[in-house]
Amino acid sequence: MQAIIYGQVPSKSNGYKIGNNRLYKSKQLLQYEESFRLQTLTIRETINVEFGINIIVYFQSNRSDLDNAAKVILDCLQSCGIIANDRLCVRLVMIKKIDKLNPRIELFLYEDSE
Repeated sequence: MQAIIYGQVPSKSNGYKIGNNRLYKSKQLLQYEESFRLQTLTIRETINVEFGINIIVYFQSNRSDLDNAAKVILDCLQSCGIIANDRLCVRLVMIKKIDKLNPRIELFLYEDSE
């Protein structure tokens, strides 16, 4: 499966706030998750076996961390039902690029039986 998801991936480490002794998702993270969900509505398949994923992340600037983006992307894929569980990921290849005007992710998801 291939997809392009538009928008700046928020940092997982900055995506949560603490208040009233609870952990809350930041507004930025909630907005990204909703945008991700809306952009993947047409994807009807669910991968429920071990899989690999290749991701090119286009950030607006060089300040963002690639490792934080991985968790956000995998969590979004799981919450949208595209993958059954992110622990089934056995191969992860990520590339960081900069596109100030068009931040996005380009991903290729595949079953990995190795």
